[in-house]
Amino acid sequence: MTVSEAKKRADQSPYDRLTALGLTLPPAAPPIANFVTHVIEGNMLYLSGQGPTYPDGRRHSGKVGDTVSTDEAYDHAKLTGLNLIAVMEEALGDLGRVRRIVKVLGMVNATSDFTEHPQVINGCSDLFNAVFAEKGIHARSAVGFSSLPNAITVEIEAIVAIDN
Repeated sequence: MTVSEAKKRADQSPYDRLTALGLTLPPAAPPIANFVTHVIEGNMLYLSGQGPTYPDGRRHSGKVGDTVSTDEAYDHAKLTGLNLIAVMEEALGDLGRVRRIVKVLGMVNATSDFTEHPQVINGCSDLFNAVFAEKGIHARSAVGFSSLPNAITVEIEAIVAIDN
């Protein structure tokens, strides 16, 4: 990327970057149990875990390292990241209020011998970096679990610093 391309990208809004990526925000999904999708405390937005679910309710399920490949799960993590951004938009009313993606926790429904958890969760991290530019660079954990709700392939939560 040239300096002028980097500057142009930095001048774009998150909405401009979503459009450039060919992405449209889905409606924020309602919680699947007794919790809320987000909590704002001070200048921090805490996002509950989201999964790879489409607006019509279809979701990706299966075990990464068995019936689901790392590349497929990467795409599932990207979809999950888009769902997290939809919750951010619903919570804040404007993605321009995102000051920084602070922390991401990515959980992968994986076989016991699977070791590519970071590559899977990169689907979400790469999306956050593309949409929020330097504000999207974050701390992160990527871990494996023997199961996730509804057998989804990935679940991701995030902590976001916001401007009031």
